Amino acid sequence: MTLNRGLSIERMVELGRVSRSGFYRFQKAPPGPNPDMELRDAMHKVALEWPSYGRPRMTKELQRRGWNVGQTRVRRLMREDNLLCVRKRKFVITTDSGHGRKIYPNLARDMILTATDQLWVADITYIRLREEYVFLAVILDAFSRRVIGWALGRTLEDELTLSALHMALARRIIQPGLVHHSDRGSQYASGDYTDLLKEGGIIISMSRKGNPWDNAACESFMKTLKYEEVHRNEYRDLAEARASIGEFLEKVYNHKRLHSALGYVPPAEFERNHKDAAARQLPL
Repeated sequence: MTLNRGLSIERMVELGRVSRSGFYRFQKAPPGPNPDMELRDAMHKVALEWPSYGRPRMTKELQRRGWNVGQTRVRRLMREDNLLCVRKRKFVITTDSGHGRKIYPNLARDMILTATDQLWVADITYIRLREEYVFLAVILDAFSRRVIGWALGRTLEDELTLSALHMALARRIIQPGLVHHSDRGSQYASGDYTDLLKEGGIIISMSRKGNPWDNAACESFMKTLKYEEVHRNEYRDLAEARASIGEFLEKVYNHKRLHSALGYVPPAEFERNHKDAAARQLPL
């Protein structure tokens, strides 16, 4: 009897230094339990709890839970079970600050927020579909972190940010002194956009040049959106992306996702609790 690559059984047992009878016993032996099953189960539990963890964090978390495991083994099992984090996509520039439109000073960084509708923060990010990029504009209430306006479209034209602003204006009651903060992108500096803000009595604020920390709340939100929604899906087209992202923003993020900065309650619940507390303090 000869196996593939021309090695006979006689030659194989000779090279392996085992007996011919031992070789046949091994061939007939039933497969043993998979030694990685319990580890795989633990890895899946970590992945469900921390979907953004890559190989280094996964390894450290397993070690903290008592597993004696190294990064090589973890990486192999993560690849086999499709647990590796989605790699960062090709970077797409969404901010064009090299324009001739008016730039406004940063007023947001010195604000101390005590209620909703004191500061709105806005930003744009890109979303990759199967065959194209689309762009998402959002507006958050900085006090409650609630998404109050958003729009998804194929271009970065001014209409994208205007649509998100119109949604926010329709949903909220404008309070005196409300500040709208964004980066220096041309969409936010456009005449149509700034005029709409001014018509509503909203004060305009913009980040310093090249300083993402000036809009940290939106940066944090975008990271959450990418890890918990966008990177978990492969949208076929704009309509599917709009439906899925819309459900995440309106039903999951605003109403279900616990936010550490809000005492581990969702933004909508935080707003409701704050409103109820303020009402109890009003004089009769």
